[in-house]
Amino acid sequence: MDFKIEHTWDGFPVKHEPVFVRLNPGDAGVMMEVNAPFFNDPPAPLGEPGKPFNELWNYEVVEAFFLNDITEQYLEVELCPHGQHLVLLLSGRRNVWKQELALSFKVSRRETNWEGRAYLPWSYFPPNVTKFNSFAIHGSKDERSYEALYPVPQHELQQGQKPDFHRLEYFKPFSFNTLLGEEWEQPESALWLTEKPDV
Repeated sequence: MDFKIEHTWDGFPVKHEPVFVRLNPGDAGVMMEVNAPFFNDPPAPLGEPGKPFNELWNYEVVEAFFLNDITEQYLEVELCPHGQHLVLLLSGRRNVWKQELALSFKVSRRETNWEGRAYLPWSYFPPNVTKFNSFAIHGSKDERSYEALYPVPQHELQQGQKPDFHRLEYFKPFSFNTLLGEEWEQPESALWLTEKPDV
């Protein structure tokens, strides 16, 4: 499954090569591949490449959200061109109950673009993923740019509205069966069966 992020969060065309996200089935999960322009703005986070980094959304990232829109349980994956990542499990809008999960994530970077491959195990996905959205962020201060695969429709924008990637109502229908066939059933996740906030 291939996706291109061609619009800003509020529906305007992006002014650069679009970010490209591909999802491929793997043995025990999903391979998420990113091919994106490399802005190198803001500078790299101070965290170690290959490790989780809290509040990674303040840097240059590409994000994917996998949502069960009945329960509002969702997986948020953030990938940074400098090698850091952040995986969040949320139950209810913005309600993080697990974060900084481990991730197998490799990056190759050139001067003007980067590629990343992250392996997302089935245990990270909430039961019955029904909707999806993907985002990209780069730039500093007034030049900060927020981009969305499925943006807020322009006719629904409110005056003074700010970008908010947790507007779950704008996510679009999504099914892993498109990738894996009609007979496929999502494996149960021990993580989500024991959904309790981290102590």
